[in-house]
Formats: sequence, structure tokens, C-alpha cells
Amino acid sequence: MDSFAEAQSLFLLLVFAIAFIMGAVVNKTNFCTMGAISDWINMGDKGRLGAWFFAIGVAMIGVVIFEMFGMVDADGSFPPYRNGQLIWAENLVGGIIFGIGMTLASGCGNKALIRVGGGNIKSVMVVAIIAVIAYYMINPFPDSDSTLFTVLFYDWLRPLAIDLPSNQDLGTLLAGDKGALSARLAIGLSIGAVLVVVAFVTSEFRGSFDNILGGLVVGLAVFAAWYVSSNVMVNVDDEPMRMAEYVQNWDFIAEDAEGQPDDSRPLNAQSFTFINPMGQAFGYAKSGFDAAFLTFGIMALAGVILGSLVWSLISKGFRIEWFASVGDFFSHFIGAILMGLGGVLAMGCTIGQAITGASTLAVGSFVAFGGIVFGSALTMKIQYYKLVYEEEASFGKALVASLADMRLLPNSMRKLEKV
Repeated sequence: MDSFAEAQSLFLLLVFAIAFIMGAVVNKTNFCTMGAISDWINMGDKGRLGAWFFAIGVAMIGVVIFEMFGMVDADGSFPPYRNGQLIWAENLVGGIIFGIGMTLASGCGNKALIRVGGGNIKSVMVVAIIAVIAYYMINPFPDSDSTLFTVLFYDWLRPLAIDLPSNQDLGTLLAGDKGALSARLAIGLSIGAVLVVVAFVTSEFRGSFDNILGGLVVGLAVFAAWYVSSNVMVNVDDEPMRMAEYVQNWDFIAEDAEGQPDDSRPLNAQSFTFINPMGQAFGYAKSGFDAAFLTFGIMALAGVILGSLVWSLISKGFRIEWFASVGDFFSHFIGAILMGLGGVLAMGCTIGQAITGASTLAVGSFVAFGGIVFGSALTMKIQYYKLVYEEEASFGKALVASLADMRLLPNSMRKLEKV
């Protein structure tokens, strides 16, 4: 584009359009990562799990192919998935915390946005709480240098980080910097193909048009956002320049400060993630809706909500929902807090790490993915034991029985019969 303003406008408009389509399709197909885990754990149904795997496979295959030809730049992404510092403990602990939180709050960040578009007032509260927590996980409290991250997590988790000589993606780790591109292509195509095959082997998945459509559209949306954010550039002296680089050199290129973004990092190549952007949205509102704070993530939130709203109205599925009880309120309240903490700590959610991050082959993304699944599955099992045994099942007994079910503790330790 001939000017930064034109490039940024196109960038944000395209992101909104992709998110709008994704929001509508996710609502229509009931694509839900927490639902996928619940169906699998509680009923043995792998249909929605297959949709999740299919989405990962589609996004991964698209990213590694286009990266090979220089049309996607995942190395300089925001957030930095392939960072040479592997914060595995933060990815794992954050993933577990997020998995617990999304189970208590009845869905991940993306699902909460879908429900907001469908009229669910509970999810409005969940999104608002996540936004405040996510914002202060990164930004200091008023009149302070401390953030929630530095107060709660930094001292005991960051020392466990591993400093690598280069990027943490599987291609670089196995083939070094020189052979990284070819290795990523081979690894990404292999893992992606396996995930697609595993999805279609599952009868519950291939027998459902909605599961196939949901997985395909979410995977393509994640890939499309990578492509758009890697290729919208500004024409500077007849040479294309990335928007983030333009902002970094603003004083030397731009004629004045008008239209200058607050931060260059949100203009780097990226794709969908929803927890940190909720924090960005809080910052945007806090700034008085200053255009300098408008980002990819905020447009993605708006697109998903409006896409879901439009489908809800078309399908006549829009309805106002409120908390069923005081217990339901507190469950969502606590879940939202945990999602805000865990989502930022893990550097992403079930979309942001398990699909977007995994598409870059970053080791930390796979660790976070595992943590999310574990945290959610464990919470569901505990809830189920407490439901079945009622007063007899204390939290401790339900926890031990759940860990025994997951073969992480011996059966001899359980106090409750397996259900």
C-alpha cells in the first residue's frame, strides 16, 4: 500500500472479515475445544476432537508450505512462539490453569466470544474478567512497576526456562538454522497429515458435516490470518516494508506522528488467539478508544462476536442467558480469573496455542496444548465424581480417584469406586 494508514486499514479490515466468517461458522457447527474434551472424557465421542485435530492439521500444513515459499513469516511472530527461550514451565502451568478455568467457565476464550454473540450474559462477564486479568498480567498496576505475572509467577517459573541457541520450533531443533525451512516442511506435512487422517478415521467426525466444516474453516482462518499479517506491507521508496518495521522507523520515514500506533509488535505476523487480545481490548477502552491502541487482536474479537451474532439471528438461535444459580455464578467467576491468568502465562489458549502456535511447530505450544487438555480433563473428572457421589466425595477423594483414572496414581490409593 502507498501509505501506512492504507496498509493498516486493509490489515485490520481483512482480519475482521476472516474472524467474522470464523465466528459465524463456529456458532453454526458448535466447534468447541472444551466440548471436544468433554465429549471424549465423558462419552467416548471423538467427533469434535476430530474437528480440533483437523483444524490443527489444516493450519499447520498451510503455514509450513507457505513459509517455505516466503509467504508466511512465523519467525518474527506476535506473540513470539518460536522464541529461543523455551518457557516450558510457564507453558505447562499456564496451560493447566487455563484448562481448569475454561472448564469451570463452560468454554474457552473463543467459545465465550461465540456465546456473547449468541446473547449469553454469563459470557459477557467471563470476557470482561478475562480482559482485566489479562491486561494486568502484562501491564503494571497503577502507580506500580509490578504486574500479576511478576507478583504471582515470575520468581518460581522463569528460572526454569531453557535458553536455546536458536528458535524452539521442531524444524530448527532437528536441522539447525540452515536446514530449518526444509525440516519444518517435512515435519509439518507429516504431523499435519497424521492429524487429518486421525480425524477422518474417527466415524463420529467424518459422519458429521458440521464437524468437518468447523474444523476446515477454523484451520483455514488461522492460516489465512498468518498469510494476511505476513503480507500487508507499506510501499517505501518503491520497496515493500513490513508495518512493524515501518513503525519502528517512524521518526525517519513518516512526515508526522499522526496515525502512529502505540506499539509495533501487534503489527508483526500473527494469527488468532483470544486471551491476550481481551487484555488489549481493555487497554483500548482504558485509553478512551484511542486508535493508536487498535490491534489485530481487538478486530479479531469484534469479528468473532459479530459473526456469531449474525448467525444467531439468521438461525433464530439468539437468546438471553443468565446464571442458573449462585454456584453457577461463582464457577464462571473463578473460571474467568483462571483463564486470564493461565491464558497469558501459557502464551495462548485452545486456539492461540493448540492451533495457531502448533502451526509454527513451536515446542512450547505443544507443551501448553498438553497442559490445557490435562487441566480440563482432570477438572471434568473431579466434577463428575462429586456429582455421582455427592457429599461422600470430598475434593481430595475426587482428585485422587480422577488421577487414578488417568493412571497418574495407583488404584490402591482411591477411596471412591471408579465411575
